[in-house]
Amino acid sequence: MDGRLCDRLKAAPVLPAKARREVLLVRELIERLRDDQAAEALTQHFAANPASVDLVAGILAHSPFLTQIMRLDPAGLVSALTTAPEARRDALLAEIAATAASGVETAELMRALRRFRQAMALLIALADIGGVWDVEAVTAALTAMADAAVRLATEHVLRQAADLGRIRLSDPADPGVGCSLVVLALGKHGAGELNYSSDIDIVVFFDPETAEAAGVAEPSSFFVKLTQAIARIIQERTPDGYVFRVDLRLRPDPASTHVAVALPSAYSYYETVGQNWERAAMIKARPVAGDLALGKRFLADLAPFIWRKYFDFAAIADIHAMKRQIQTVKGHETIAVEGHNVKLGRGGIREIEFFVQTQQLVFGGRRPALRGPRTLEMLGELTHEGWITPKARDELAESYRYLRVIEHRLQMRHDEQTQTLPKAKGDLEAFARFCGYPSTAAFGKALTAHARRVEGHYALLFEEGPSLASEAGTLSFTGTELDPDTLATLRKLGFRDPGTAAETVRGWHFGRRAAVTSARAREVLTELTPALLVALGRTVDPDGALAHLDNAFVRMPAAVELLTLLRSHASLLTIFADILGSAPRLAKVAALYPHVLDGIIDPAFTSANLDTDALTGRIRAVVGNPPPSVEDGLDRLRDAARQENFLVGARLISGVYRAQQAGQAYCAVAEGCLRVAFDDTRAAFAADHGLIAGAETVVLGLGRLGAGELTPSSDLDLILLYDRPEDAGPSDGAKSLDPVTWHVRFTQRLVAALTVPTRRGGLYQVDMRLRPTGNKSPAATQFSGFEAYHTGEAEIWEEMALTRARVVAGDAGLAQRAQAAMTLILRRERKPAKVAAAVLEMRALIAKEKGETDPWDLKLVTGGLTDLDFLAQFLVLAHAARHPGLVAPDTASVFAAAREVGLLSAADAAFLIEAHRLIGDVQLWQRFTVDETFDPAAVPPRVLKRIATAVGRPDAKVLRAELDEMRAGVRALFQKLLGAARAG
Repeated sequence: MDGRLCDRLKAAPVLPAKARREVLLVRELIERLRDDQAAEALTQHFAANPASVDLVAGILAHSPFLTQIMRLDPAGLVSALTTAPEARRDALLAEIAATAASGVETAELMRALRRFRQAMALLIALADIGGVWDVEAVTAALTAMADAAVRLATEHVLRQAADLGRIRLSDPADPGVGCSLVVLALGKHGAGELNYSSDIDIVVFFDPETAEAAGVAEPSSFFVKLTQAIARIIQERTPDGYVFRVDLRLRPDPASTHVAVALPSAYSYYETVGQNWERAAMIKARPVAGDLALGKRFLADLAPFIWRKYFDFAAIADIHAMKRQIQTVKGHETIAVEGHNVKLGRGGIREIEFFVQTQQLVFGGRRPALRGPRTLEMLGELTHEGWITPKARDELAESYRYLRVIEHRLQMRHDEQTQTLPKAKGDLEAFARFCGYPSTAAFGKALTAHARRVEGHYALLFEEGPSLASEAGTLSFTGTELDPDTLATLRKLGFRDPGTAAETVRGWHFGRRAAVTSARAREVLTELTPALLVALGRTVDPDGALAHLDNAFVRMPAAVELLTLLRSHASLLTIFADILGSAPRLAKVAALYPHVLDGIIDPAFTSANLDTDALTGRIRAVVGNPPPSVEDGLDRLRDAARQENFLVGARLISGVYRAQQAGQAYCAVAEGCLRVAFDDTRAAFAADHGLIAGAETVVLGLGRLGAGELTPSSDLDLILLYDRPEDAGPSDGAKSLDPVTWHVRFTQRLVAALTVPTRRGGLYQVDMRLRPTGNKSPAATQFSGFEAYHTGEAEIWEEMALTRARVVAGDAGLAQRAQAAMTLILRRERKPAKVAAAVLEMRALIAKEKGETDPWDLKLVTGGLTDLDFLAQFLVLAHAARHPGLVAPDTASVFAAAREVGLLSAADAAFLIEAHRLIGDVQLWQRFTVDETFDPAAVPPRVLKRIATAVGRPDAKVLRAELDEMRAGVRALFQKLLGAARAG
């Protein structure tokens, strides 16, 4: 359009009507100018053009930023007012292009670009505020300014690199052609909709192959430095100001990639882990500098990622989730005037953009007309395609233009990237006048009407969904940077290092964990994340729990099964989170084998019934009867054990089992596995070697297995006994073996079945050193030899071990005889003094070799489980001859029996039973909460708190005090009873 700007003015800010204040403001401007010629020109112009006076006076009253520009460049103000704005715009663009092409030094180019930006900013503000340009013309001019800055900076650094011999340019006059680098503008810059004081979002890609042809030695390093130089030219603040703030974080996975990304890496990223918000960003992508043809080819090749072949309704939920997050993050969930954000708040610019972009993502794969970058144009196309009504188009377009005008006014005041209205009454009133309203009330009425209209259209498109903000606050992980409110929420939830926690979750979305790179996995993860983080926050160690889950994603081939299970069952999510925070071993199992979680959903999960026969039946059902093959049988046995042991731990965590019940349940699982392994191993062994006629075999469980007190990390202490007729010959198989060899090899095969790692992992560690003469003897012990050894040769410490022995698998006949024989051995007459001396000697030896001072090593510490077990074993060996009821495999039962026969007072027995229960329970919880040695200095305080509350104590301090007191009492009784027996 022709005509000077001053002749086309239609509007101006409102000033208080006091003594022609605008005249005074303009006079002050002229008086402060040092350029007499410019002052004279302005004086003459204002005298002849009262509309210019109103416009300039309003700017002087409301915009310190523009006031400074007018004072620094009064000649530019005159030119802007007295020239057609389109001609002034084109002249400024041509002037800066000529300056850059003249071969100026970097410093001079930076100075020229900053002055160019100031002149353009003033021109655009005058045309905008004066009502000469509409929103489209304003944003187009702002975009042209940004395009020029990026293009000229890029060409400058390319020419410099060519002068140094680091790259060969195909055309020095047009350095971008064939340079193998392309700069894409994204966001409003890419769409040609840049706002007044916006950052510019750019992404830099390079082609390694064409870079090599252009003589670039190390493309990655070269283009990273080039990109950094481009950004510095544009955004570095100098005495002349800056041009634009540059944001490079919309590149693929910005936390893990350089500022310039190789195209093959970019393709791979977008094809595998690109997210919906990145698809939305790429809708507006546009090459603006470098090799523009390369950029166009890249975007064409990326089209299948951006535009899905089928209608992509899943994108609606994802984009809406982003919108809900943004509203909650910024606190703009309600419409207000004071402090309202015209971009992110309800009824704001972002809702209009999401309204358009979401439908583009959903339908654009089948409707090429919907693939344009500009919001207003796409509102029109949505109407042409029949997706929205003409009324919706017109109303949204009108509101979009209105809100963009308000956004620009906010940014013109102080050159700030803000969309938030003032909160202070006086400041808001002044801003309303800057927008042309006589009062705050009039401005608020207009703003609220537009916001409510936008909100209404937005609500019709998006069904209301559950807020992604958690019960504790904001949890938002979209976009390119960590959100402060999200960090505050994570801290409130209990995460000690919210930054690491947020970056961990963002890493999942950026595809840094292979297990969550599939589209389905990321879709479920996005929906699950808030509830997951809330659940993790309730655990004893939220940071550790999240780290365990992240490590699990590293090891897992795919996580979609696990995530879908957790999403579908709230109770399961709670237990799983508790496991991650409290039981590292269980967490690893659940992550690697998510099917183990199925048992938690089963109604039988809440049953505390400990039926070893029923459990053995479940294990047999998994393994098969018979198993398909030896190898399959071993794999299935490990699967079954993993499932059952996981359920034991889950029942403990969820309160179905008490600690003592959990210990018994672990024993029941081990016993069931031993029974199945025994039967299957013997069947497979007999298939090769036959059987020994009349022979019988049993497995004895000793130690914790015998006592029914296994923990998650316990070994199995085993002895294999066999009996055969005296005249028994070799086995009757094709590969016949004599009886001794048969049983030794069978034992070795059985131990291997229990210990060898298979495709499904390990099962148990087995210790067989408690057999007669230990490792010096054969792996299998003949029953008669076992009886003879314990009748004459066995040491007291070996018989101590026998107090906790019981048959756990094998033939019923020998099992009965072996159990009876062990009872007779334990009830044999012994001198209490000799037994006490041996027990004290053994305890002293253990203390010397392994120590007894660590208060948290509840097995070996003075007054710990070893003292309690040794005391019970002493009572059995010293007194069972006269009191047969003392023979019992578990320590607490021995103390109870000793009380009944008067060997312990009621008070001492009660104390010892309670001490054994508490210390044993704490040790079991230690094994759950910590993988390695329990070091309280390295354990988070909340872990200690969890252990304390699990055993009924208010906190770790009280628990430690009670444990110390109990251990002192146990050691006192230990020394008193054994000392008296040795002396007597």
